[in-house]
Amino acid sequence: MKLLSLPRSFALACASAGLVLASVPAMADYVWLERAAVGPTTVNLGFLDGKRSPTSALQGAQAVLADGKALPLVAAGDRLAVTAPPAGDLRFVAYTVTPDGALMFYQAKEGRSETKAGNDLELVPIEPNGNTFRLMWKGTVVAATQVNVTTSEGWNRVLRPAADGTVTLTTPFPGLYVLELSAKVNGSAVVEGKKYDDVRHTATLSFTVAP
Repeated sequence: MKLLSLPRSFALACASAGLVLASVPAMADYVWLERAAVGPTTVNLGFLDGKRSPTSALQGAQAVLADGKALPLVAAGDRLAVTAPPAGDLRFVAYTVTPDGALMFYQAKEGRSETKAGNDLELVPIEPNGNTFRLMWKGTVVAATQVNVTTSEGWNRVLRPAADGTVTLTTPFPGLYVLELSAKVNGSAVVEGKKYDDVRHTATLSFTVAP
């Protein structure tokens, strides 16, 4: 599988930096993928249960399938769209600079069939299509302090980790589920010659529970 990671200059700058969970200001926006029954998968920026933002602000956007095949992204109004097969996990990464000067890195995954991480920061099911997840940072298990759950039906939850660091979600009804968490890199980064002292990450896992 092709690892979706940071731009090269960013990855080198952050190679020795640690990850600090739950240190990003509340209500940071996020990117999530929404796979339609018919038509393309959409890339969305903002909040599933709130305001959406144009994806035109995203830089370095790329989407790949589980086998590493890159897929073209096209503009679809204020969103991006990608045509993907109906089965198999899909990943997306991008970054932007926030109005307060922070470097924000977005990582999103649609589907929960794979038990191996592909993005730098990713929630991974411990079994295919399961409801218990581990949080992985660059291939290492880390404990998630909080995972926010938002659904298309307006059902929201906050997941707290068990003693082993995993989080477990119940899926009591059909619809789209988006699991989201935020983290901060304990160190600076340089992208395109500019140094950023505030480096943040958001990661989402989205999937649809069928009726």
